[in-house]
Amino acid sequence: MVEFTHLPGLAGYAETLAAMEARVAAIHDGTADEAVWFLEHPPLYTAGTSAKPQDLTDPERFPVFAAGRGGQYTYHGPGQRVVYVMLDLNRRGRDVRRFVAELEAWIIAALAEFNVRGEMREGRVGVWVARPDRPALPDGTPAEDKIAAIGVKLRRWISFHGISINVEPDLSHFGGIVPCGIREHGVTSLVDLGLPVTMADLDAALMKHFGEVFAAEDQKLSLPG
Repeated sequence: MVEFTHLPGLAGYAETLAAMEARVAAIHDGTADEAVWFLEHPPLYTAGTSAKPQDLTDPERFPVFAAGRGGQYTYHGPGQRVVYVMLDLNRRGRDVRRFVAELEAWIIAALAEFNVRGEMREGRVGVWVARPDRPALPDGTPAEDKIAAIGVKLRRWISFHGISINVEPDLSHFGGIVPCGIREHGVTSLVDLGLPVTMADLDAALMKHFGEVFAAEDQKLSLPG
């Protein structure tokens, strides 16, 4: 069984991380079900295990947290859907690359509900959208923006952290970091793409496609009515 929870308001980062780590331990011990948490954070930056100091360009702008997940610097804030995914990969195949690809596929399927073509890129974790409305890069590479980030960690093959999808955040807040260490491309959101999508709309799309992507042979997905 997978328990889905929407955390109200703006969830503080440190306390949410502590609660997530406790839930991961309980899942491993068999005393709690797998869990998926939908939330928003107040404005903050998180540093993954590959974060480079020079990519934090405005360290005084927002609080900075060491996340312990994979990846580099990421912004979280209001208008961005953060989804923490706590699944038991002992039951779903101990394959980290497959799990990350499943997270990407989940995001892409949800975005397609709004006629947004999300794409994966070799060597770049996350989901991207082409921007034919913008000039190509100096080397002729088509312009594209990142719409969703992925950062995960495994503890005894239980996943935590997860994904973030930009619905309507203040995109200027990404200016204090080099998002995910990538300088040549930008960041976008559903509203920035001209789509009046709400957080509830996105949540419905994610819930719709969860079972398709993360089905386990020994599990029947339980969705709230």
